[in-house]
Amino acid sequence: MKRFITILALALVCILAMPCLAQASISFDGKVVAGETVAVAAPFGGPTRDIALRKGDLVRVGDAIATIETTLVYAPEAGTVSGVFGQEGDGAESIGTRYGAVVYINPVNRYKISASTEKAHNSSQTKFISVGESVYLSCTQDGTHTGTAVVTKVEPDAESGNSKYELEVTGGEFYMGETVGIYRRSDYVAESRIGRGVVAQNTAIAVSATGSILKMHVHPGDEVERGELLFETVEGVLDGLFAMDNHIVSNVAGVVASVEVTTGGSVAKGGSMITVYPLDSFQLEVNVSERDLNDIHEGDAVYIEFDWDVDGSSRCQGKVESISHVSSAESGAAQYSAYISFEADENVRLGMSAMAYLIDEEDLPAENPVETPAEQDAEAEG
Repeated sequence: MKRFITILALALVCILAMPCLAQASISFDGKVVAGETVAVAAPFGGPTRDIALRKGDLVRVGDAIATIETTLVYAPEAGTVSGVFGQEGDGAESIGTRYGAVVYINPVNRYKISASTEKAHNSSQTKFISVGESVYLSCTQDGTHTGTAVVTKVEPDAESGNSKYELEVTGGEFYMGETVGIYRRSDYVAESRIGRGVVAQNTAIAVSATGSILKMHVHPGDEVERGELLFETVEGVLDGLFAMDNHIVSNVAGVVASVEVTTGGSVAKGGSMITVYPLDSFQLEVNVSERDLNDIHEGDAVYIEFDWDVDGSSRCQGKVESISHVSSAESGAAQYSAYISFEADENVRLGMSAMAYLIDEEDLPAENPVETPAEQDAEAEG
């Protein structure tokens, strides 16, 4: 008996707590529409891949949109990174103009030799030098410093009849400025001598690029192998000096209206990647007959109930933002569109049907929730 009385009391409370709908003089049928669209632009350009979204998807702030391919710049030779002049966010061309390159590498082969066939053995064979041939070195002072080298460049001298050429030392230790004899045979016989040269420091390898530096992978002093990744670049100028990485994320929450990029396609800096209907722009569009125009005004408060929400748990309050001055009806009685703003959550979808109830402020329901029978029984027992 006590249980029956409690449930009856609860029913009476629920009826009394809902005067807004019972006393509402006017209601309007409508549907959820988007008030605006926002384009999410590419912060830099390049080929696109890993497109993560489709039209109609719900997107949150920080959700991935796509990945933009970077240009990978590798070490052309093994050596030690001697200078890193580019930083993440810098324009590679401007760094190259100022410093000559983004990165410099001191090659493993530290020495080079400028040589000539002037002191070569007097024979036709020793006067012809080929790029790429391997040779043997021996210092002219006492022969204690020996090594190997490879010919990297040959420039015939038409006036003297001799050839000037350059070598890169591939083995052995020498002094800077030391004079060495150059031989084709490892026993250094005079008949194989093809000239003489002076040891100098090998030129640091300059590594340049185009675009903007997205990520550096090396630091001064790093040892690198040929083909090792040095840095990555992207097309365009990076805003705010740098980006976190090449994954592009949304800066707006809403529903994807369209996707403008495709896998394997390309996007320019500032180009639209997706267009979004922002959640905070959702409105309820309702039809107002001309006989009801005197009862609804801009700024009026309304309650919104969605057709799918049978228990009213997602009912929310809204405000009339605008009422059209042009009839939306093509024939018959005039109908006008009114737009009601409300706070949409992720359960609200575009095109949903809903009912708007025009409510006086004094009829707004209390904020306190109705107690359940179990809670009322607990209080009675206490």
